[in-house]
Amino acid sequence: MVSGLIITLKSASRKLLSVLLMCFVCSVGMAESTRTARQVFNDLILSDTASRDTLLDELAQYGDPEIASIYESWRTGGIYTSGEGESRKILQFAAEQWTLVASGEPVSLSDAELAAAQKTRASRSVRKAMKSLLDTLGLKAEDPLVRINSAIKMGRSQKADFVPALDARLKVETDATVRDAILEALAISLLANGDEAEKLVAVQTLDKMNSVAARAFIEKVLEVEVAESRSNQVLAETCSAALISIEEHVRLMEFFGSFFRGFSTGSVLLIVSFGLAITFGLMGIINMAHGEFVAIGGYTTFMVQNFFINTWGISSEAFGWYFVVSLPLSFLVAAVIGLLLEKSIIRFLYRRPLESLLCTWGISMVMQQGFRLIFGAANVQVNNPTWLMGNLSFGGFNMSYTRLFIMFIALVVVILTWLLLRKTNLGLHIRAVMQNRGMASGLGIPVGRVNSMTFALGCGLAALGGSVLSQIGNVGPLMGQQYIVDSFMVVVIGSVGNLLGAGLSAMGIGLVDQLLQPSLGPVMGKITVFFVIILFLQWRPGGLFPARSRSLDD
Repeated sequence: MVSGLIITLKSASRKLLSVLLMCFVCSVGMAESTRTARQVFNDLILSDTASRDTLLDELAQYGDPEIASIYESWRTGGIYTSGEGESRKILQFAAEQWTLVASGEPVSLSDAELAAAQKTRASRSVRKAMKSLLDTLGLKAEDPLVRINSAIKMGRSQKADFVPALDARLKVETDATVRDAILEALAISLLANGDEAEKLVAVQTLDKMNSVAARAFIEKVLEVEVAESRSNQVLAETCSAALISIEEHVRLMEFFGSFFRGFSTGSVLLIVSFGLAITFGLMGIINMAHGEFVAIGGYTTFMVQNFFINTWGISSEAFGWYFVVSLPLSFLVAAVIGLLLEKSIIRFLYRRPLESLLCTWGISMVMQQGFRLIFGAANVQVNNPTWLMGNLSFGGFNMSYTRLFIMFIALVVVILTWLLLRKTNLGLHIRAVMQNRGMASGLGIPVGRVNSMTFALGCGLAALGGSVLSQIGNVGPLMGQQYIVDSFMVVVIGSVGNLLGAGLSAMGIGLVDQLLQPSLGPVMGKITVFFVIILFLQWRPGGLFPARSRSLDD
C-alpha cells in the first residue's frame, strides 16, 4: 500500500514537472516572439527572398506609425547597412541624425563607419507589398480616431483590395464606435465590389445606419440598376427606399441642428440683452455703446489667453483654465468701466432719451477707435481650450461642447440675476426704483448709487456675453455691433425692464432666426425675423408682458 502511494506520488510529480516545463517553454517562446515593429522591419531589410513574405505578414499585424516613416526612408535611400555578419547594423538617416532601425536609438558614426556605410533600397516586389500594408496600417493604430479615419478613407476609395482587410479588422475590433465606422466602410466598399446579394445586404446595412456618406454611392448603384433594366428589381427598390430613409434622417438632423444653434444663439442674446433690459428699464437710457462692452469682454478674454500662453504655454494643462478665469474677469473689467462711464457722463442724461442716444452712439465710436489703436483693426484669434473642443453625439446628432457651455452660462446668468433681484437689498432697491423713482428716493433709497450699480451690472453682463462669443466667433472692434440691434429687439419684445420677457424673446428670436436660415438663407431669414417682429409690435406694442413703469414717464 505504501509502495503504491509512492508510485502515485512519483507519477503526479512527473506530470507536474512536465506541465511546469511546458509553461516555461511557452513563456520563453512568447517572450522571443514578442517583438516591436522596428525589430521586424530591421529583419525585413536584412532578409532574403525566402523569408520576406513571412516577415511582411508579421509586420502587417502592427499599427505602429513608425513603419511608414522607416519605409519612406528605405524607399528614398535613407536606409544604410554598416558592418558584416552578426554585427551588421541597419541605420536610418533622417532629420540630420543617424538612428538604429531596430530600436530607434540615436547613434554617432565615425568617419570610417560613414565611409563603409552602404545605402540600401526596397525592391519592386517589396514596394508593391508595402503599399498595400501601409494603406491598411491605420486600421491597427492604437488611437481609435486614427482607426476611424483610416476606415472612412478606405471605404470611400471602394478599392477591392481593402475589402479583406476591413472584414478581418471588423472581426477583432472591440470599440463600438470604431466597429460602426469599419462596418460602414465595408458596406460602401461592397457596393462596388460585391455580388448582387452582397450589395443588397450592404444597402440594407447602410440604411439601418442612416449613413449620410453612402448616399452618393447608393445613387450610383441605383443608376446602374435602372440603366441595365434588370429583371430583379429588389436591389433597385431597396436602394430607393434607403435613399428616402437617409434623406429623411438628414432633414431631421438639420432641424435639430438649427434648433440647437437657435438655442445657443438665443443664449448669447439673453446674456447680452439682460443688462440692457435692466439699465433701459431702470434709467430709460438708450445705450448705443452696449455692443462695445461686448467687445470689451472679447478682448479681455484675448488678453487673459495671451497671459496664459506667455506664462505656461499653449500646450500646457494650465492653458485650459484661461477661459474659466476670463469669464469673471471680463465681467469685472466691463463693470468698472461702466461704473466710471455712468458717474462721468450717463448720470447727466437721465430723462433725456434723445441726448442719451446720440451721446452713447458717440461713445461707441470712440471705443471702437480705441480698440483699433490698442489691438489693431484686424480680428484677433482666441483659441478654444481643449475641454471645449469636440462634440457630444446623441442619436447621430452632434452638439458642440462650446455651444453647450454657452447655454450653461446663460442658465447661470438667469439664476444669479434672479437671486440678485429677489434675494438681495440691491435687487430690492432696483425693483423699487424701476416701479417709482420718486417714491423710492423719498423712502431713503440711494437712487444715484442704485443707478451706478445697475449700469455697471448691465455692462458686466454684456462683457460676459462677449467672452462666450469669443469661443464661436471673431473678436474685433465691431463684434458687438451685430448683436446690438437684436438686443434692443429682445428688450422691446419682452417688455422694457421685464427679465422674463427678455429671456423668452431672446430664445424666440434665436430659434426663429436659425430655423428660417436653412430654407431662406441668412439675409432673407433675418429680414423675415424683422418683419415678424414688426407685425408682433403692431399687435402688442407693449411687448410680451406690458407694464407701466413710472421711471419711463418722468
